[in-house]
Amino acid sequence: MTTALFAVAGAAAVAAAVMVVTSRRIVHAALWLVVTLGAVAGCFGVLHAEFVALVQILVYVGAIVVLVLFALMLTKAPTNPLPDLTTGRSPFAAGVAVVLALLLGSGVVLAFGNQKIKPVPAGSANALGTSIFTTWVLPFEILSVLLLAALIGAIALSQRKKED
Repeated sequence: MTTALFAVAGAAAVAAAVMVVTSRRIVHAALWLVVTLGAVAGCFGVLHAEFVALVQILVYVGAIVVLVLFALMLTKAPTNPLPDLTTGRSPFAAGVAVVLALLLGSGVVLAFGNQKIKPVPAGSANALGTSIFTTWVLPFEILSVLLLAALIGAIALSQRKKED
């Protein structure tokens, strides 16, 4: 049952991710990103990593997507479809994506074979917090600086006046 639920959540994440990159409206892409990240949180929930699933929802769905939507609003990005931005390279890009997906998928199948997905034993938030703030403290801080730079960049772009 765990494997089936994980497969459904994974398929939903992949389908929503495809909608993110194929959506013609940027706000719709951001909303599909919410669905994608929610499905990934569902994958964590199925594997009994409830704390990581809740952090996924709070941090990514709650904060990152809101930051993206605010950046869109602050920069006054056009919300209607922009056919001028599309190029003739979409079939090539789709081909590259399919080849990479096949390579990654075959790598996962070769690495794990017929192993079944087993729920992780109940972990503690204390152990996870200790791991994040000892082993992973540098990437955590780099991410926070990156998000701050994105917010400052959005504010700077929104303050820029059009030149005549």
